[in-house]
Amino acid sequence: MIGYLTPNYPLVAAFRSLPATRRRPVDRMSQQIFKMAPKLSDFLNDDEIVASKGDLDRPISGLAMDSRRVLHGNLFFALPGRRADGNLFIDEAVNRGAVAIIAEKIPAVTSARVTYVQVADARRLLARVSQRFFKFPDRSLDLVGVTGTNGKTTVAALAKHLLSTDRQRVGLIGTVNYDLGARVVPSYRTTPEALELYGMLAQMRDAGCRQAVMEVSSHGIDQQRVLGMQFGVAVFTNLTQDHLDYHGSMDAYFAVKARLFRGETAPAPRAAAINLDDPHGRRLAADAPATIRLVTFGEAPDAQIRAENIRLGFTGAAFTLVWPEGRAEIESPLIGRYNVSNVLAAFAACYALGRDPQIIAPRLKSFTGVSGRMERVDAGQPFNVLVDYAHTDDALRNALGMLKAITPGRLLVVFGCGGNRDRAKRALMTAAVQELADAAWATADNPRHEPLLQIFSDMKPGVTAPERITFVEDRRRAISLALDAARPGDCLLIAGKGHETFQELADTVVPFDDRQVVRELIGIKQLKPL
Repeated sequence: MIGYLTPNYPLVAAFRSLPATRRRPVDRMSQQIFKMAPKLSDFLNDDEIVASKGDLDRPISGLAMDSRRVLHGNLFFALPGRRADGNLFIDEAVNRGAVAIIAEKIPAVTSARVTYVQVADARRLLARVSQRFFKFPDRSLDLVGVTGTNGKTTVAALAKHLLSTDRQRVGLIGTVNYDLGARVVPSYRTTPEALELYGMLAQMRDAGCRQAVMEVSSHGIDQQRVLGMQFGVAVFTNLTQDHLDYHGSMDAYFAVKARLFRGETAPAPRAAAINLDDPHGRRLAADAPATIRLVTFGEAPDAQIRAENIRLGFTGAAFTLVWPEGRAEIESPLIGRYNVSNVLAAFAACYALGRDPQIIAPRLKSFTGVSGRMERVDAGQPFNVLVDYAHTDDALRNALGMLKAITPGRLLVVFGCGGNRDRAKRALMTAAVQELADAAWATADNPRHEPLLQIFSDMKPGVTAPERITFVEDRRRAISLALDAARPGDCLLIAGKGHETFQELADTVVPFDDRQVVRELIGIKQLKPL
């Protein structure tokens, strides 16, 4: 994807057709670059090819999986998709300069100047070829993969913080941004496609990174985006109901996550850090291959990395961090008991990599948090306002339960449910809010292509106290009403979107940042500290 991957422009230029003139100047540099170009056959094994048509020794300039991104000389992957079949875009790719096509069937009409390769699984081969094309960048990095329903973003960012030094930058691929070593770019997907993943890992390697941390979503595992990737450590945070519209059941959801630890998507990770406070984590730890180093974490007394004597407050959490060789008193600016679990997960990942606990433990205090994860918005108001990404019933229950315990006044919440996502969790999210919040405003999250009234209809079976919840279609209006209702000592949680700076409405994406909206509204209302 342009902006995330950097094409080899001199090589791409060498593939451009020169104008048909009687006297064409000889571009010796382009000829030399063209001769040095990698060949299609360099990246394919004989047993991966079902059938082919054309020259397999054809030089290629790069890889593409989006016909709109094809450059001269590219190898184009026609991937099957839920919305569209990549075979429908082969002609466009060829017209844009593709010289080779990989697909699960060869088109009836072909071009003599293009090589066509039929394979059994185009998506699987995309991962394999991407890894080979970028020269196995995962093998040059200590790669930490973080998976689970909740906490991935915080754990990944915190692990990066703990591993980083003044002389060593650590790469990051996550929900908020991608740190590629030499530059940081906005994220567009938690776990990108294999082509982008391997390309970004290559950029990290070439920028001098020796470690990298990435969030690994269940979609990323199931759609073979991390196929073949060698992880130094795989981290499991927890598993709660989410994405059942995609996976079908919790058992299927767990089975996908477990692939990362069992060596079903790639060589098994060299080590695993697993949460024993989660029942699925215990199951995963019990089934972990004997070949990997297992590091467990949690509050459970049998966890190797554990927290004891936990004290929680609005300024953070304090606890005793215990590991097999020692212990330390920790003060973390992250609030909430679940953030204690996130701290343990990141620490366990670094411990599993062999890092010295006495060196990394003091760094926990200097981690200020992740954008949109329990982020405090202070615009001079006499009550707390927090913005968080919580968008499952379990995440909401954890967040609200934690805030209720430390809030002297009332607990208010603005929340919504995303469109075109698991409908079964909507009533559960509403029930969690009704159970723990003193007042709530249900509103639009990212409706996408789904009618907002349909989303509200799915949420309403979870209503148990109608006098404490108001349904408001406009999210800005809902936030405004919540701010009007807040009094000194109260806490307002705005949940669901977190770091996002946009709202998805049908085919339109509009700017919308909960944090900025709060600041604007407080400014308009001219709230002053009492």
